Amino acid sequence: MENFLDYDGVTNRLSQQGVKVDAAEIHGILCGMMAGGMSITDQKWLEALSDTTNSGDPFNQEAEQLLTHLFNQTGQQLLEAEFALQLMLPDDKAPINDRGAALISWVHGFMLGFGLYQQDLMQCSDDVREALQDFADIARMEEPMSDDEESERALDEVIEYVKISALLCYSELGQSLLEDQPGKPSVH
Repeated sequence: MENFLDYDGVTNRLSQQGVKVDAAEIHGILCGMMAGGMSITDQKWLEALSDTTNSGDPFNQEAEQLLTHLFNQTGQQLLEAEFALQLMLPDDKAPINDRGAALISWVHGFMLGFGLYQQDLMQCSDDVREALQDFADIARMEEPMSDDEESERALDEVIEYVKISALLCYSELGQSLLEDQPGKPSVH
């Protein structure tokens, strides 16, 4: 299996396995679950993903392997410093409206995944609550974009904002590997 998964490859392979959502939404859900506080060693993520994207049906072996690879890649990117997270979106050669639609799918997915693990937004910082409100606004964007430099810049800025906001949520609520170790002493 290739080391780094990309939007087209994952979307096509999921489609071949009968999974009806694109790579952007799946990646958004995974990021949202981790940013919402799911333990990276939690094995229930696959079940949550099948419930939300596959009508509760288990994934076949090939889809499960692909999703596990994507899960591990995503977890690794979130744990790395220097903003290693790459949103799973079509590349810059894709039409701008396809990239915009994929970003909206990613944000929908993130909010869904985040909500599975974080229901109490009052415990979140103002920054996280503001980012989630902005995500809700982004998710409602429907305007087709012009294919010009100004729109390209605007889309790039929104993508960068979404990435930084996802990292903010993860840094505040996500589990580090240190917190994830079984048998660690608990502090009460």
